[in-house]
Amino acid sequence: MPGRDPGEPRRTTTSLELLFDLCFVVAVAQASGSLHGALAEGEYATGVLRFALVFFTIWWAWMNFTWFASAYDPDDVPYRLTVLVQITGALVIAAGVPRAFEEGDLRVITVGYVLLRTALTALWLRAAWSDPSRRATTLRFAAGVTACQVGWVGLLGLPASARLPGIVVLIVAEVSVPVWAQSAGMTPWHPRHIAERYELFTLIVIGESIAAATVAVRGAFDRHHGTGSLYAAAAGGLFMAFAMWWLYFARSAHTLLATTHQAHRRRFTWAYGHYLIFASATAEGAGLAAYADHVTRRTDGSAWAAGAAVTVPAAVFLITVWAVHLRPHQRTVTQRVPYPIAAVGVLLAAFCPAPALTAGALLAALVVVVAREQR
Repeated sequence: MPGRDPGEPRRTTTSLELLFDLCFVVAVAQASGSLHGALAEGEYATGVLRFALVFFTIWWAWMNFTWFASAYDPDDVPYRLTVLVQITGALVIAAGVPRAFEEGDLRVITVGYVLLRTALTALWLRAAWSDPSRRATTLRFAAGVTACQVGWVGLLGLPASARLPGIVVLIVAEVSVPVWAQSAGMTPWHPRHIAERYELFTLIVIGESIAAATVAVRGAFDRHHGTGSLYAAAAGGLFMAFAMWWLYFARSAHTLLATTHQAHRRRFTWAYGHYLIFASATAEGAGLAAYADHVTRRTDGSAWAAGAAVTVPAAVFLITVWAVHLRPHQRTVTQRVPYPIAAVGVLLAAFCPAPALTAGALLAALVVVVAREQR
């Protein structure tokens, strides 16, 4: 498993990577559905916190394998079998998401996560054996990942009051491992391949958001035939999905990654910032579903809370896409100002009679500005 050429021409996503993504979307769907349930029950703070923690597990496992595969994928039988083990771990995580939301029980998720990450450790050890020039980096990855898994298993034995601080410590440790490991030398990841992998996963989470919202709105129409508020929610959700896609794909990430190949901090900011992009896109579907429940009076929550469930994820998506994905390409204040202004407008839309439609219209208007910039 020698390192691949970072300048390899025509490097594209493999069918195994696509299968990996599609199995991860099962966990994404479970997280979205569980967040919807928590919002419908009025458990806003608890639901958002558990969603953030569960989604971190999903995103972090996906991201770590993605960057490893970009650097070392030999596509041989041992590699394929190890990736299939990781996929199995992702499906176990998906099975444990509802229990984590409903009961705060992390055992099933931990089992899936440890299975997935242990398989990745085996790949890092294989890379250490095969790539002597980067052995320090690969061994650091293997050691760091292993230490974190020991910590997650040990967390299960802590009293409930100590688990949240323990989770925070372990998350900090997890995100520190790549920074520490690559300080010994950078792995030979491929800028265009990484950009394509992130773009495909963005499409997946936006698609999952659309699917979740569609199912909820359809059910609301079945229960409460054709109200104006439901039509507004459906139209606004569609506007938002289209605008989220347009804004993210307004610029190709591979040019940013290629030109900042040695810019260590910016590369990590871009990669880690996608946690908020993916999580907010997923939460948008749950928010639209919760708003549809409010419109049909299936829940007793306030109109403001129902509107915020739609507008807050949209604003987070917008401001994060701008900050980590688009802003490095912008050179003038005129190009930058519309994004934070639109984000504030989207947040204020929670107070409007039709927050989904208002927020969707604001994002669609921003798309017009972006389209004019690119002409």
